[in-house]
Amino acid sequence: MKISYCYQKVDNTNVFYREAGPKDAPVILLLHGFPTSSHMFRELIPELAAHYHVIAPDLPGFGNTVAPPRENFQYTFENLSGVIKRFTDVIGLNRYALYVFDYGAPVGYRLAVAQPERITAIISQNGNAYKEGFSDEWGGPWEAYWHTPTTENREACKESLAPETIRNFQYLHGTDVSDVSPDGYTLDIAYMARPGAEEIQLDLILDYKSNIKCYPDFQSYFREYQPPFLAVWGKNDPAFLPAGAEAYRQDIPSAEIHLLDTGHFALETHASEIGHLMRKFLDSNLETNQ
Repeated sequence: MKISYCYQKVDNTNVFYREAGPKDAPVILLLHGFPTSSHMFRELIPELAAHYHVIAPDLPGFGNTVAPPRENFQYTFENLSGVIKRFTDVIGLNRYALYVFDYGAPVGYRLAVAQPERITAIISQNGNAYKEGFSDEWGGPWEAYWHTPTTENREACKESLAPETIRNFQYLHGTDVSDVSPDGYTLDIAYMARPGAEEIQLDLILDYKSNIKCYPDFQSYFREYQPPFLAVWGKNDPAFLPAGAEAYRQDIPSAEIHLLDTGHFALETHASEIGHLMRKFLDSNLETNQ
């Protein structure tokens, strides 16, 4: 199984992406979250690529995608989604299943709302779209920054970007730490240390409130279009609770939900199991919905 590592120019952004699988097979678009990149899919892609055409881009401001500096590009979730939408246009993705994780959820759900006819199925892995999904540990300095966007409150949000937070809160919480390779969080920490990266992430933290305002639109899309839906959730996630997975059934009663005994970055410990669940789900849904 070969994985290609590619770049695609999209306006003033050079989008890096991983690609694998037969070009004529059903497409799966994998959208990563914070603070990572398409590197998080390194073990999932081989699980899928025998039967699916897998595309995994790095969002602007993350990984190896070359995006403009803050002075020339407003880092908002609407704009990230806009770049990915144009990326799908340029490379010719007219129909695809969405896999969304963390930040990838509000990016991907904006795509679904804008172009519902393109979405064949959705897999959410700890990708929230309901207020019930937020834990008491989530928010804190972020919400204070939303309400009062001062320099002091912006500085307080830097704790979310610190190496120890990425390692211990994002990756290791709720896992057997001996099961988690340091490769993922070490790379993410290195990306975060690049010049300008921290300020981009603080801009996105400020804009995260826009995602919550979009939740009614996302939920309306779910109710109207009833996409085949699989939620695969690390149930020990300190930020996004299992209630966030269960909430999808409010709008998609047929949603398939699996809670795994792991943390936020479930692929770090359960890539094979998630791959198996995805193949079974997609095999039974895409034939009639492609």
